[in-house]
Amino acid sequence: MSAAATNEIAAARERIDDVRREVARVYVGPSRPVDTMLVALLARGHALLEGVPGVAKTTLVKAFATTLGCSARRIQFTPDLLPADITGTYVLSPRDGTFALRAGPVFANVVLADEINRAPAKTQSALLEAMQERQVTIEGDRFELPLPFLVLATQNPVDLEGTYPLPEAQIDRFLVRVVMAYPGAREEAQMLRTYGGDPPVARPVLDARDVVQLQAIASRIYVEDDLLDYAVALATFTRTHPKVALGASPRASLGLVQAAKAWAMIGGRPFVAPDDIRAVAPSVLGHRLVLTADAEAESRGRERIIDEALSKVGYRRGVRAV
Repeated sequence: MSAAATNEIAAARERIDDVRREVARVYVGPSRPVDTMLVALLARGHALLEGVPGVAKTTLVKAFATTLGCSARRIQFTPDLLPADITGTYVLSPRDGTFALRAGPVFANVVLADEINRAPAKTQSALLEAMQERQVTIEGDRFELPLPFLVLATQNPVDLEGTYPLPEAQIDRFLVRVVMAYPGAREEAQMLRTYGGDPPVARPVLDARDVVQLQAIASRIYVEDDLLDYAVALATFTRTHPKVALGASPRASLGLVQAAKAWAMIGGRPFVAPDDIRAVAPSVLGHRLVLTADAEAESRGRERIIDEALSKVGYRRGVRAV
């Protein structure tokens, strides 16, 4: 690996660490959720945060969005929210009798979709095209979304009152899922001290151009063919598991490699190692699995299947001719 590439990764890691430190001023908790959101950002993906109310999901996504220094819009999903409330619509101007586009909140670099599963599937589907193709179609007209484009969505567990399960197609658009648990006693006490007076406010440490540059660097992280085979083998394991009705899709395999590149970059390495794939596999694959009825009732069913895949699917480096 060239010295220029190594220096580029080192400089990028410094910018990433700036983001982590700034978010840590506002969000009191483990660093893993922040790192997983960074993976989604660097890999040009989207992140879904899940947890019971009151575990700082919205606080985290708002602080993270602010540090990026990009345009950000927040959407509070409710049962009466309409698709046009997200994408926008054409409105009639009484003065000149023409229709003009009133752009919705999706036209931003960072979209904070708060409690996304409190809106019905019809409204949730308004984000499908935006998340996959970075564009929206309104009344037959196609509009490009700004770069970078990142959706940070929060949801409550589906067994809570007033929630609608996200359809499989919607779930598959999220590169990673971040499970937000209750904080430890020490972290919760630190949170009480931090927010006992004036709450801290995150400050921008990047801008849109910086984010695009970091994403370009992450896309150039080197991945050996053997690791591509390893990623495919992990996804294939989920498709043939007896407790899985619908396994990880090819989009999941692609996301696994992209996330591993981002994880390697966060670690300051210009290449992907097997441990990078293992590190991101639970966040990338777990939420995409549709379990059988019997397995659905088991505690941590998806996590157990991913753990089984990581333990049974081995990585073997191929022998190359010199």
